[in-house]
Amino acid sequence: MNAALLRKPSAALPSRLALLLSLAAALTINCGAALADTTSFSFAVIAHAFRSNSDETTLRNAIAETDADNLAFVVANGIKASSEPCSDKLYSQRKALLSSAKNGLIVSLSASDWVTCRTAADRSAAIERLNRVRDLFFSDEFSFGDSKIPLIRQSTSPKFHSYVENARWEIGNVIFATINLPASNNHYLAEGGRNSEFEDRQIANREWLQRIFLNAAQKKSDAVVLFCDGDPLATQRHRVFDFNVKRDGFAEIRQRISVHASQFGGKVLIIHGPHGADAPASTSIVWQRNLGDLEVSGSWLKVNFDPANPKLFDLGKNADQARLTRR
Repeated sequence: MNAALLRKPSAALPSRLALLLSLAAALTINCGAALADTTSFSFAVIAHAFRSNSDETTLRNAIAETDADNLAFVVANGIKASSEPCSDKLYSQRKALLSSAKNGLIVSLSASDWVTCRTAADRSAAIERLNRVRDLFFSDEFSFGDSKIPLIRQSTSPKFHSYVENARWEIGNVIFATINLPASNNHYLAEGGRNSEFEDRQIANREWLQRIFLNAAQKKSDAVVLFCDGDPLATQRHRVFDFNVKRDGFAEIRQRISVHASQFGGKVLIIHGPHGADAPASTSIVWQRNLGDLEVSGSWLKVNFDPANPKLFDLGKNADQARLTRR
């Protein structure tokens, strides 16, 4: 062997070593991301605690019980009862309660939070109170609770800067999002004249769904989960028609969700509030092809995500079942 070669190290070695180290680092990152995308996790949904009374004990207990569980996050449907005042004082009290959670907690607005609000002269205060709720509850880019979950709000789009309540976030390879669909026929008013709030929100919600599913398609997400108050699939699933209502307020959004689901390669799960105060506790997810429907009643419900499960999602014990098990 040439002695000169032994005395003089190759200049190519450091660069090759750097390349190998870079490739190893990239593989480590990619493997870590792959593991994160295939990790099982659970989350909880707190049912509308105020659908039948104005006692916040149910919400307080649900927050305490979900805090004690190992959860990625919690979504709460609604902040007040229809019978409660739509006052800044009450809103602030509920904000403090939600902020006390240990888990990251995201609010999904209910109809009773703003649609049913009235002035002293018994006129609708819905739009003014909706704007106030937006200011108080959705002022930054993070969830409530000690575990701050970063959120992407629809308000990042200048055209839809008002719609701060529509937010999305990601856990593993699943995209989660809230969408403002109040249970009272999506706040469509049967009276004459233009339904300005309803029509404007329809446009915003169309754009929001488009953005969510475009993002999911680009990332090849396993699933999209939408949280809302009203059930946008109700007419399709239950075939319930109210002849006193001139228009189904959920018709367009139902069609949009169905189209997006049919074009999406993963699962789509819609999680919403109950149809009535006496609705039984949820026992299963109703699937139609890749589109799932979950109605949450009772106190709160645990949902498990498992990439090894062909349906991806199954239900843990709800709060009432858990109490019976502990007895």
